Amino acid sequence: MTEQVLADGSATAAELAERFGVSLMTIHRDLDELERQGIVRKFRGGVTAQPSGVFESNVQYRLKTMRAEKAAVAERALQLIEPGMAIMLDDSTSALEIARRPRLGEVTPLTVVTNFLEALNLLADQRGIHLMALGGDYDPLHSSFLGVSCVEAVQSLRVDVCFASTSAVHGGYAYHQEQHIVSVKRAMLDSAARNVLLIDHTKLARTALHRVAPLSRFDLLLVDDGAPADALRDLDEHKVRYEVCVTRGGDDPAGAT
Repeated sequence: MTEQVLADGSATAAELAERFGVSLMTIHRDLDELERQGIVRKFRGGVTAQPSGVFESNVQYRLKTMRAEKAAVAERALQLIEPGMAIMLDDSTSALEIARRPRLGEVTPLTVVTNFLEALNLLADQRGIHLMALGGDYDPLHSSFLGVSCVEAVQSLRVDVCFASTSAVHGGYAYHQEQHIVSVKRAMLDSAARNVLLIDHTKLARTALHRVAPLSRFDLLLVDDGAPADALRDLDEHKVRYEVCVTRGGDDPAGAT
């Protein structure tokens, strides 16, 4: 049932009961447990794995969405990386796509700093990559390390480029739903000589509870070619330097989970 909800994004309790051949009472009990684990959020009569302006979606849901768009953005981001650099990846699935690119292994020697367990596991055996793990309090909802210890670890470092993403971009600002995520992202931006914001077009013209930073903090914003014209005009009006990345048709194999 978890896989079904993550794949569909949302479902009603009645739909799930019919699909799995169980009672509504059983479905609601199972959904209560999934909500307790932070995998989904319940609403009257159903459940959703999709984000809102206050709640971020579970990492397993984010890993399955907008994969081709994230891959296109990551391919362009790779071109900004040179041998000998130290780069930082935040705990976004957009930044994870950089780690998934096979060509990253050609840009070595390279130091990669991250608090994202998914990226750490992916890069652990890569030859030529010096991997630095940022510790802290482990958050299973995001599969990353957060909190004061993580912020202090970030503040002790200086990297060439930070690649980060966020949940929403509007009116010249980047936004995110959760304060403890925002604290780490801000520290990462402060620790880098250059900052690159990686987003898919669904993040544009949206807001969330917390401001992360003005878009002027980023040297470059990369977005896929699904970005609507009015959202790009908003970036132009705020004098944001951005590039539109061409998306290949269909899901990119490297983005599969």
